[in-house]
Amino acid sequence: MTGEQLAKRAVEVVHDKLGEDILLLDLRDSSPLTDYFVVVTASSTIHAQAIAEELLFRLKREGRPAHHAEGIENGQWILLDYFDVVVHILLGETRQFYGLERLWGDAPRQTLTPIGDRHTRPGAHRRRLTGGTD
Repeated sequence: MTGEQLAKRAVEVVHDKLGEDILLLDLRDSSPLTDYFVVVTASSTIHAQAIAEELLFRLKREGRPAHHAEGIENGQWILLDYFDVVVHILLGETRQFYGLERLWGDAPRQTLTPIGDRHTRPGAHRRRLTGGTD
């Protein structure tokens, strides 16, 4: 699985757990640290923890365990590091305050939404993604 495929798979899992304002930042030309950021807003600390736990579980099951995870206990800002993809799960206020989108403002970005109605049953598999660059 390439970094881009992993990032898009993370977007699918996050969407299944009803993450909001999902953003994929392509950092390949901007950062030596990672290739992609997936940034998502959670509605509460419990929601953030649920998104993180599901992502950790599914990607590990698919052969991509996280290298590092932090912030799960607190749930304000959870970071899951997969080397070439870093997933940031933040509460709305935290996301707004730290402004990752502003810090990486020159990076190409995609707002990705899996095809299908958002209100279909949670966990339903939606493999295809639509996306647009902002």
